[in-house]
Amino acid sequence: MPIKNRFAELLPEITEWRRDMHENPELMYEVHRTAGLVADRLRAFGCDEVVEGIGRTGVVGVIKGKANGSGRVVGLRADMDALPIHEQTGLDYASKTPGKMHACGHDGHTAMLLGAAKYMAETRNFDGTLVLIFQPAEEGGAGAKAMIDDGLMDRWGIDEVYGVHNGPGIPVGEIMTCPGPLQASSDEFEIIVTGKGGHAAEPHKAVDTTLAAAQIVVTLHTIVSRNIDPLGRVVLTVGVFETDSNASNIIPDKARMEGTVRCLEPEARALAEERVRRVAEDTAAAFGAKAEVIWTPGYPVTVNDATSVEYAAEAARAVGMKVDATANPIMPSEDFSYMLEERPGAYLFLGNGDSAQCHHPEYNFNDEAIPYGCSFFAELVERRMPAA
Repeated sequence: MPIKNRFAELLPEITEWRRDMHENPELMYEVHRTAGLVADRLRAFGCDEVVEGIGRTGVVGVIKGKANGSGRVVGLRADMDALPIHEQTGLDYASKTPGKMHACGHDGHTAMLLGAAKYMAETRNFDGTLVLIFQPAEEGGAGAKAMIDDGLMDRWGIDEVYGVHNGPGIPVGEIMTCPGPLQASSDEFEIIVTGKGGHAAEPHKAVDTTLAAAQIVVTLHTIVSRNIDPLGRVVLTVGVFETDSNASNIIPDKARMEGTVRCLEPEARALAEERVRRVAEDTAAAFGAKAEVIWTPGYPVTVNDATSVEYAAEAARAVGMKVDATANPIMPSEDFSYMLEERPGAYLFLGNGDSAQCHHPEYNFNDEAIPYGCSFFAELVERRMPAA
């Protein structure tokens, strides 16, 4: 069975929605224009309920099936926010706001879910309730958690929840996912090393924070190689290193670094935090300095329910997509993880073809993927809540 014909007909309209959002990117929770357009379209489609302001600027739409919404409740989620990146695609519909762009394809995710919503409101060929979740602030703002904290799951009685993310490098018409951990947790740390400044020619009269901090950076990387099980999946990266000196002949009083830790197992995540603290504090002490560690927990591991992965894979195959349901997990993080902590469900990667990688200034969502994403959403709903 190929993609649903209705989405081939709707492709020009859905593409127009997507490119309008691409031209007008908004960050984090400040997605007022995008959320307003989403709410207006959901009302125009004839959704039974449209609620704005869930999780500050999130939008929820409800479509009841032919049996007036009896039975199962399935949630479908799309993220709406862009990134603080200056676009370099040269497209005629490129971002009109310098320093902001849809560099992760959330414009495509939102457009596909809107397309599916239009079709489902027209056909209502299912027995149950479809909850459409349009989420702000995926890019670092934990918008999924904000919507959950506002009662998303309980208010609409959601039983299971699904989402997709475009996948650069995956051919259009293919889907990749896996049961269990799919994407890593993401925690951030800041380490401030304090010593005693002095003249570079008299290091014995100072406590060299640069040297202590440099040794901390080197030793931190032994956490992955020597403290984590070799079969564990952990990434540690120090991305910022700076001191309060601006001259070559000064030993600074302070040095500072920032980094991130990504894990696919909760046990490794807890161990990594304990070891970062111990390595920083004890290494600094060995040099006569002090280290303060500020640990900021981020998104949890994205863990797919195995049964839900099977449901999603079946739906994708039914609309003619090639499916890899045993893909390797990846280490970027995703706040859909909060939704999967609340309800069973699955997250999947939808082929975006040979495009630039996400978060790159030359990235663009591939509109050829739209009929596949829309068809997948619709088929999944109809299979999970079959009409009598």
